[in-house]
Amino acid sequence: MFAPTRDQARMFLFDTWAKYGRGETLTGLEQTALDVILMHPEYHAMLDARERYLERDFGPQDGGLNPFLHLSLHLAVAEQLQIDQPSGLVARFQRLSAATGSDHDALHAIVECLGETIWEAQRLGTPPDQHFYLECLDQHARR
Repeated sequence: MFAPTRDQARMFLFDTWAKYGRGETLTGLEQTALDVILMHPEYHAMLDARERYLERDFGPQDGGLNPFLHLSLHLAVAEQLQIDQPSGLVARFQRLSAATGSDHDALHAIVECLGETIWEAQRLGTPPDQHFYLECLDQHARR
């Protein structure tokens, strides 16, 4: 299983953005990451400033999201949707998209639920619970 360090994950995003800016060919995963990055223009300037942001910590005291965590969760969701794992994720995405009127809003609901699922697993010291994850998505669809 590939488990990059924080800096490796950040470098992947920085490098993907830089390759895109230079017009270089991207790998499949880089293209998926670029699609996620392009959905978030608020992070483009940050990705242009590698030396400033590579080692920066983004804590709750900063009052916002950790942009690298947010992009990484989006990337994980994109990969999950490509293979419909956990099973039924694509159908839930489609329901959320119809309910919100926006694929991007539906993706953010999934990202939020994935983040909650990971946080809960870390809190309990257990593997992520796919039933918790899918139930979170079902709750979002009912809102």
